[in-house]
Amino acid sequence: MPVRSLWEDVRGAILGESHDYTTEPLGRAILVLAVPMVLEMSMQSLFSVADVYFVGKLGSSAVSITGLTDALLMTVFAIGMGLGMGTTAMVARRVGEGKPEEASRVTGQAILLGVAVSGVLGVLGGIFAGPLLAAMGATPEMIAEGKTFTTWMLAGNGSILLLFLINAAFRGAGQPSQAMAALFVANALNIVLDPLLIFGIGPFPELGLTGAAIATVGARFVGVGFQILQLRRDGGALRLHAQCFVPESKTMARLVRISAIGMLQFSISTLSFIGVMRILSGFGEAALAGYTIAVRVIIFILLPSWGLGNAAATLVGQNLGAGHADRAEAAVWKTARANTVFMVLVMLLFLFASPAIAGVFSEEAGVVAIAVDCLRIIAGSYVFWGFGAITVLAFNGAGDTTTPTWINLIVFWAFMLPLAWALAMGLGMGPRGVFWSLAVAHVFYSAMGVGLFRKGRWKRVVV
Repeated sequence: MPVRSLWEDVRGAILGESHDYTTEPLGRAILVLAVPMVLEMSMQSLFSVADVYFVGKLGSSAVSITGLTDALLMTVFAIGMGLGMGTTAMVARRVGEGKPEEASRVTGQAILLGVAVSGVLGVLGGIFAGPLLAAMGATPEMIAEGKTFTTWMLAGNGSILLLFLINAAFRGAGQPSQAMAALFVANALNIVLDPLLIFGIGPFPELGLTGAAIATVGARFVGVGFQILQLRRDGGALRLHAQCFVPESKTMARLVRISAIGMLQFSISTLSFIGVMRILSGFGEAALAGYTIAVRVIIFILLPSWGLGNAAATLVGQNLGAGHADRAEAAVWKTARANTVFMVLVMLLFLFASPAIAGVFSEEAGVVAIAVDCLRIIAGSYVFWGFGAITVLAFNGAGDTTTPTWINLIVFWAFMLPLAWALAMGLGMGPRGVFWSLAVAHVFYSAMGVGLFRKGRWKRVVV
């Protein structure tokens, strides 16, 4: 592909040019979908990276609190990813069938569900923030320092959930640039507000850890407002109007049916993260803080891989809707090969540059050492993860949420958590035992994903 043509494709993808992903040459379709999705996913994790950078100036205790709160928020992320996955699959299928009005109604119903669920979770999280931190292994001192932060983050979970759902609809419609734009706005505001509210710069009050929560929740809600404005405008496959928000039992039931398994799927994997944090909490603040830093770096670096996976999922959904099953499968393998090249580069980065990366977020030697161990040990599994991450997300794009659920249950609960406990506690390997269990689990996960995808049952799923 000529350099100029490649640049024009990338520029058009960022600016939101429309494409027919059921007929576009496959390489170009992947490129123009993946570029904004990669940028979107990178900016999704930029919230966490920015927060841990500024919070790191407050010490390892503050970083540990953000890590424990992240673990509690995994339930919200699981629900958001599950509902988002169902939304993407249904919107993509309706767009592929040439029914944009139905795709818009699906989006409206998804937003209604998101508002209802986040309201319930917000009330419960706000009331029980302290006891939840205690259950995660936080010390009384940590609870006293971080209860208000955790309350803000859990009560404001709707900002996370709605960002996920609306961006999922944009991805399903093949409009990833809109999702990217919303996150750009929210991240820019968060990066500005974080230092102002944490450290009390200028006329702003010095709120410490609580300031980080207010900045993040507020910035995310601004991003949601930006999304709604985009959906109200003419142009693109999706356009919301009042009728889209009239509850439709049939559409909601179908969305819940697809998403329920997806929520279970992601809950299984994300709740295993709570188990990992609970094991690590027994090794002190340095272990928690080091792992928190490592995980946020890993998520930031690896979310481009998820962006590629989301591109593959959109192509699978739209091409199955158009009756092009072979093209859907070809898109997955082509994307997986590109992702594997990217993952090899990430592996090399973590093997050689992890001390410098971890040192950006903490000046405490013990915390940095834990973060470096985590980054280097898990890096070895990324060659396998390149194919595994794409194939499992492709199941979701087809509307087959059952297969990934079983993969997550077997890999993360029946295999990884028992192995983590046995290595860390039983064999006395400490935090390193947990990190080795994560690396081995990634290999197992990838092997199952590729093997089951090859069977092709996902091609016959009705959405």
